[in-house]
Amino acid sequence: MDCAESYPPRRTAWYALLVLTVCYTFSYVDRQILAFLVSPLKEDLLVTDTQIGLLQGLAFAIFYTMFGLPMGMLADRYSRRNIILAGLLVWSAMTALSGAARSYASLALARMGVGVGEAVINPCAFSMIADYFPRERLSTALSVYMMGIQLGAGLALIIGGVVVHAITSMPPVELGGSVIAPWRIVFVVVGVPGLLIALLLLTVKEPARRAVRALDARQGLPFRVASKEILARWQSVLGIALMIGCQAMSNYALLAWSPAFFERVHEWPRNQTGLVLGLITLGSGCTGLIVGGRLADYWQRVGVTDGTLRVGLIGLIGVGLTLPVAMLLPQAGATVALLVVTVLFVGLPIGTSYAAVQLIFPNQLRGTASAVVLFIVNLMGLGLGSLLPGLFNDYLFGDEKMVGHSIALTVGLSSLVGATIVTLTLRPYRRHYALLQGALST
Repeated sequence: MDCAESYPPRRTAWYALLVLTVCYTFSYVDRQILAFLVSPLKEDLLVTDTQIGLLQGLAFAIFYTMFGLPMGMLADRYSRRNIILAGLLVWSAMTALSGAARSYASLALARMGVGVGEAVINPCAFSMIADYFPRERLSTALSVYMMGIQLGAGLALIIGGVVVHAITSMPPVELGGSVIAPWRIVFVVVGVPGLLIALLLLTVKEPARRAVRALDARQGLPFRVASKEILARWQSVLGIALMIGCQAMSNYALLAWSPAFFERVHEWPRNQTGLVLGLITLGSGCTGLIVGGRLADYWQRVGVTDGTLRVGLIGLIGVGLTLPVAMLLPQAGATVALLVVTVLFVGLPIGTSYAAVQLIFPNQLRGTASAVVLFIVNLMGLGLGSLLPGLFNDYLFGDEKMVGHSIALTVGLSSLVGATIVTLTLRPYRRHYALLQGALST
């Protein structure tokens, strides 16, 4: 067992964690900027809401998801800092190159490139943080890192709204005899800071790998062993994955389409939309994450072994009851007030859902099990959460001002399905939890 003294100095560890969180945060800024460019993209490239949903969803999610598994394998073999650095440069460059897209197809290719670059961040960062912090401080460290989701989404809304409003209010720019639409400049402005963050990342040292053991005979084929263990717990694994996936669908539907909702329905300027939604995401989202973690920890201490799933169930029910209503209210002020509560429910399970996976798998199989869950979650959340509102808007309602109804329908369906699945998963999860604890005590 590694003692705390063998780890890097606490100041060094927290500095590395801060830089990694900055990387994760800005990956969300690059990912979410499209939400503020729906109108100019539709006008310039002549695309539909469904196509915009694909750009924000599947075009990104498929490559982000598919490359996540091999990136996890590379993280076990090579410098994780350098892999993140390469990914950071790729996703920043592809974001900037999105501004040069002349067609929907070329923009989709650029978004796929962003997905490939961002696929490196979580597998490598999780591994690095585990080597920077001893076990008794690891949960806190990972919770801080996961706040990058809320920080990134909030900053994307605030910065994106201000930058997009300022730039798209400019007249078209002439360069070399060609006229450049303002939305193209937005991609460059958002992508270029990645170069500065890359320089910051170079100040972080690759930590020494800890708790490295020679594999015994049973672990000689880890993928086969992991497959058997996962199949033995398939009810819990699938239930957890679908729970997180349904919650992620609601989150991405809100993040991807709420700017368009306020612009189309309430005629808000983009800077006002970004500031309001960004502050809600930063404040309520981070508060929900902390509250959810503390609630799950309390339930664990008093013997409620499925507490992590119960937090997820509360989150799904809360989002399902508040977000659809918020999207259908006629007054913008009432919608904003209810979104404060909604986003708190969205944040509740972010810090606890993946802990549910850790609590039913032995240590040497947790990484693979988490990767399988992430594979399902990313396809559902990133793929469908952004796509379905655009699809409903084009083919069900047929009116771009009905985007609030499209968001409400997406969130209502995903919350209902997710809550039902979690309820059915509670009993098998308690059984799998007890089986592991019994095996560890023998």
